[in-house]
Amino acid sequence: MKKIYAVVVALFVAATVSAQTTWNIDKTHSKIGFSATHMVVAETEGTFKDFDATLISKADDFNGAEVSFTAKVASINTENEKRDGHLKSADFFDAEKFPEVSFKGTLVKEGNKYKLKGDFTMKGVTKKAEFDVVYGGSINTGRGMKAGFKLTGIINRQDYGVNWSSTLAGGEMVVGDDVQISCKIELDKKA
Repeated sequence: MKKIYAVVVALFVAATVSAQTTWNIDKTHSKIGFSATHMVVAETEGTFKDFDATLISKADDFNGAEVSFTAKVASINTENEKRDGHLKSADFFDAEKFPEVSFKGTLVKEGNKYKLKGDFTMKGVTKKAEFDVVYGGSINTGRGMKAGFKLTGIINRQDYGVNWSSTLAGGEMVVGDDVQISCKIELDKKA
């Protein structure tokens, strides 16, 4: 009887440990966006068009989920070809030398709120970063499970060596240092 009990406990522990799910980003229903102050009085927005993300979770509420994300710098789009070219240059992202922006970290539930904490890498510099996350919920669509999240936060571009600078006549900065990150994420549960 003890052997049967030990086997049942071992199977239960193994099932619990390996009960993790993988979720992949649905690129057609997700947006990876950013904005920065321009000329002191306005903001310029942009997105990355080529990106990938995976979330691996052992919990139904995604607490403790491992998150990995990459975006191709060459896919940056601000709806202005000249500006996009400048952002891809060595003045900003240096897309040729540093082709990706990436993040690797953990989704942590704190009360009813979530934080995404981990390592953010841009232009070859990796720093700890933390983003606020709103979990929109999950749903069975009849064709599979979907989950939705909204992520927001701020990084300082100077911290990552993105330090091109120009000033206006009054000494004000043309481009602000703080970059607001805003991502709308839809995930598909891997079958």
